[in-house]
Amino acid sequence: MKQVKGRMDESILVCVYFGPNGERLIQRGCKIASMLDCPLYILTIDPLPFDDLDAEKSDYITRWQQIAEHHRVEEFILKDNDKRPVSKVIAEVAREKHITQIVLGQTAQSRWEQIAKGSIINSLLREIPFVDLHIISVSRSLKNQEGLFEKGVRAYLVKEEDHYRLSFNHTKEVDFEGIFFKEQGTDFNNGVFKFMKDKETMQVTVTDDIVKELKNVRMTEPIDIDHLH
Repeated sequence: MKQVKGRMDESILVCVYFGPNGERLIQRGCKIASMLDCPLYILTIDPLPFDDLDAEKSDYITRWQQIAEHHRVEEFILKDNDKRPVSKVIAEVAREKHITQIVLGQTAQSRWEQIAKGSIINSLLREIPFVDLHIISVSRSLKNQEGLFEKGVRAYLVKEEDHYRLSFNHTKEVDFEGIFFKEQGTDFNNGVFKFMKDKETMQVTVTDDIVKELKNVRMTEPIDIDHLH
């Protein structure tokens, strides 16, 4: 006779960092927790106090809290004003909540990399060796509401006075390397440039080859929280 798995046998912790991949990680965590019928926790960490976070970061936190409430997530944990190594904080939460599986994104690994101590993954394996780690790759695809972007191509940004110019040639003047997603049906280079800045994923608008400011834009369709399971 098959033994019925108890709800508390497993416990999932999703670690999210600011950027367009957070909801994707939560979606994966929700699916795992639903399959295992177990508690799900969401954790985000920042060395700054919550009141000092900019509007964009606050917006991400609000969105994640909404998803957590909608799915009756066991707890949304915000560790703000915490300057300890991230792996230490994650390990502490994992022990407190009896976590058995952790979901991380590749951006979190690079963003939270501990210089001279190896990656966050190696640190966690040392800190909590009996917890399973799920590393979710960063999506290389991009779509808007109608899915009207062409397949991404390698591209670069070059600084020019008060703006950046899109280039497809790698030269010594290049400031950023990334992937350009061109809008379909346009003769000009209009679309979105996705790249890493200070180890954080950024998406910026390109209009006629020009990026006026390095402002993160939300081009991916928000996950429908009613259909996460």
